[in-house]
Amino acid sequence: MPQTTALSERRTSVDDVFDHLHEQILTLQLKPGDRISEAEIAAQFGVSRQPVRDAFSRLANQDLLLIRPQRATEVRRFSMRQIEKARFVRAAIEKEVLRRAAEYCDAAGKAQLDAALAEQDAAIKNSDSELFGRLDYEFHKILCAIAKADYAFEVILSEKSKVDRLCMLGLEKEQRMPVLVADHQAIADAIKAHRGEAAVDAGVIHLSRLDETIKRISETNANYFERADA
Repeated sequence: MPQTTALSERRTSVDDVFDHLHEQILTLQLKPGDRISEAEIAAQFGVSRQPVRDAFSRLANQDLLLIRPQRATEVRRFSMRQIEKARFVRAAIEKEVLRRAAEYCDAAGKAQLDAALAEQDAAIKNSDSELFGRLDYEFHKILCAIAKADYAFEVILSEKSKVDRLCMLGLEKEQRMPVLVADHQAIADAIKAHRGEAAVDAGVIHLSRLDETIKRISETNANYFERADA
């Protein structure tokens, strides 16, 4: 068993390239439409092109890269259709998570929520949007754990990652972290009081915060979006 665990935790050059590019794309160091070269990335990491190709494939599967044979690979632009789909799926899952979290929340769950909110407040004081993004993920993971539905976080994570670049643009340009923390506080308060539908209502408001950001960015940075959605 220890050997199996060690093998499962062993990192590869594909993991290193994937993690690096994933971080650059989500933090907008690589912007929608930017071109990236397989050969240049391979040289940067001192590896052959195969692990880079594999990392590119993983990123493409997450709708973060657009790989076109005989043409340059580029960071995928936003798709309105994919954004709508991701938000629909996430909302459906999170509503049930919030109802269950309110039902099952105990003293340990309340302590986890309070600690998570304290960390988010600290990130705001330090104006650390990158840390806040990670804490946001952790908050939703805690909600799933309290709901005894940790498996739901895998779905939320997948759908959330498809719109996180927009979230990052919203955080950087509108400094909306305090608003999002207030949303998290409202969700946590409802859950701690075992008020499931109040938690759902607060969650719906929280997810709607992106509406304005999507509209603004689509108007001011039309080049970040695909010209036509299938």
